[in-house]
Amino acid sequence: MHDVRVLIPIFVCLGAFAMIFGIAYLRTRENLAILEKGKDPRTPRPYRSLKTGLLLIGAGLGLLLAYLIDINVDRMNDNPFIYFSLIAICGGAGLVASFFIEKKAMTRGEDTE
Repeated sequence: MHDVRVLIPIFVCLGAFAMIFGIAYLRTRENLAILEKGKDPRTPRPYRSLKTGLLLIGAGLGLLLAYLIDINVDRMNDNPFIYFSLIAICGGAGLVASFFIEKKAMTRGEDTE
């Protein structure tokens, strides 16, 4: 019987290629959609650093919270799912916070450029 472990590098390479191709394809489509609206796709996006910062802060807080829960609860037995779930929940909360901050700035009429 053939060893299945030989297929792992092949699938990893195919997955990496598909991911890079997909990102390039979607970025091109996004730029074309922006051009159709008559805007320049190279203009800076004003809230990108806010969104990235709040996402990373949320993910860091989720990781810290998961660690504190893991060391204080004896029944966890090294369960990694608490880490992944709290990183996702707190990172998503950071993105939601970014959305509301952007929305509030837009309704006040602040200049975004």
